[in-house]
Amino acid sequence: MHEFTGTTAVVLTQANITSNNTSVPFATLVAVNDPLRTGPEPDSDLIGNVQGISLLAGSNASSTQYIDFGFNTGKFNGSSLSVFSRGEAGLAVVGGRGQFTMATGTALFNPILINATNVIMEFNFTVIHY
Repeated sequence: MHEFTGTTAVVLTQANITSNNTSVPFATLVAVNDPLRTGPEPDSDLIGNVQGISLLAGSNASSTQYIDFGFNTGKFNGSSLSVFSRGEAGLAVVGGRGQFTMATGTALFNPILINATNVIMEFNFTVIHY
């Protein structure tokens, strides 16, 4: 997943709290529409996109996320995996469509790059589906 602040991840709203002492604003709602690629390189094959929302609600940059990993090429074209979970080590896979109908499982993520304007994450899914 390749995310670019202000382009593929946009702040929708943020609470007006003056006593926030963290680098990540508390109570911020972000919409995402990130490219899904086969690798961390910017020119790696585009296989879909990640769409959803993230609520930054913790004092340590934690978040609650609803994100959908949609595939638009290859074996899983037209299918997606849906995640609704806190942004911790193991995200809960709560469903899917297409070849991932009724999927359940977990998604582990590995941050490859995080800076002020870019986030590149590797996701590894383990799912059971019908």
